[in-house]
Amino acid sequence: MDTDLLLVAGLVLAWLGVPAFFSAYAHRRSPVMAAALLVLGGGCIAWAVLTNPGGYSLVEVPDVFFRVLGRFL
Repeated sequence: MDTDLLLVAGLVLAWLGVPAFFSAYAHRRSPVMAAALLVLGGGCIAWAVLTNPGGYSLVEVPDVFFRVLGRFL
Protein backbone atom coordinates (compact mmCIF):
# COMPACT_ATOMS: atom_id res chain seq x y z
CA MET A 1 0.00 0.00 0.00
CA ASP A 2 1.21 3.49 -0.82
CA THR A 3 2.42 5.44 2.22
CA ASP A 4 0.51 8.55 1.12
CA LEU A 5 -2.73 6.58 0.99
CA LEU A 6 -1.93 5.02 4.36
CA LEU A 7 -1.34 8.44 5.90
CA VAL A 8 -4.63 9.81 4.56
CA ALA A 9 -6.55 6.72 5.70
CA GLY A 10 -5.05 7.07 9.16
CA LEU A 11 -5.96 10.74 9.35
CA VAL A 12 -9.54 10.02 8.30
CA LEU A 13 -9.90 7.15 10.79
CA ALA A 14 -8.51 9.24 13.64
CA TRP A 15 -10.72 12.18 12.61
CA LEU A 16 -13.81 9.95 12.74
CA GLY A 17 -12.77 8.52 16.11
CA VAL A 18 -12.81 11.85 17.95
CA PRO A 19 -16.55 12.66 17.55
CA ALA A 20 -17.39 9.00 18.11
CA PHE A 21 -15.55 9.15 21.43
CA PHE A 22 -17.42 12.26 22.56
CA SER A 23 -20.74 10.82 21.40
CA ALA A 24 -20.16 7.64 23.39
CA TYR A 25 -19.14 9.68 26.41
CA ALA A 26 -22.22 11.92 26.17
CA HIS A 27 -24.59 8.92 25.90
CA ARG A 28 -22.76 7.06 28.70
CA ARG A 29 -21.78 4.16 26.47
CA SER A 30 -18.52 2.32 26.25
CA PRO A 31 -16.28 4.01 23.66
CA VAL A 32 -14.97 0.75 22.20
CA MET A 33 -15.50 1.65 18.55
CA ALA A 34 -14.08 5.14 19.06
CA ALA A 35 -10.99 3.69 20.72
CA ALA A 36 -10.61 1.20 17.86
CA LEU A 37 -10.83 4.01 15.29
CA LEU A 38 -8.26 6.09 17.15
CA VAL A 39 -5.86 3.16 17.54
CA LEU A 40 -6.20 2.08 13.90
CA GLY A 41 -5.80 5.66 12.70
CA GLY A 42 -2.75 6.20 14.87
CA GLY A 43 -1.25 2.93 13.69
CA CYS A 44 -1.77 3.83 10.04
CA ILE A 45 -0.22 7.25 10.58
CA ALA A 46 2.76 5.79 12.42
CA TRP A 47 3.30 3.11 9.78
CA ALA A 48 3.16 5.68 6.98
CA VAL A 49 5.61 8.01 8.70
CA LEU A 50 8.05 5.23 9.57
CA THR A 51 8.03 3.53 6.16
CA ASN A 52 8.27 6.71 4.08
CA PRO A 53 12.00 7.25 3.42
CA GLY A 54 12.00 10.98 4.21
CA GLY A 55 9.09 10.97 6.62
CA TYR A 56 6.41 13.64 6.52
CA SER A 57 6.41 17.18 7.80
CA LEU A 58 3.28 19.05 8.85
CA VAL A 59 3.66 21.32 5.82
CA GLU A 60 3.41 18.33 3.46
CA VAL A 61 0.23 16.83 4.92
CA PRO A 62 -2.30 19.02 3.01
CA ASP A 63 -0.47 18.37 -0.28
CA VAL A 64 -0.45 14.63 0.39
CA PHE A 65 -4.14 14.67 1.32
CA PHE A 66 -5.21 16.45 -1.86
CA ARG A 67 -2.86 14.41 -4.03
CA VAL A 68 -4.47 11.19 -2.79
CA LEU A 69 -7.93 12.71 -3.12
CA GLY A 70 -7.12 13.76 -6.68
CA ARG A 71 -6.07 10.21 -7.58
CA PHE A 72 -9.48 8.89 -6.63
CA LEU A 73 -11.52 11.65 -8.23
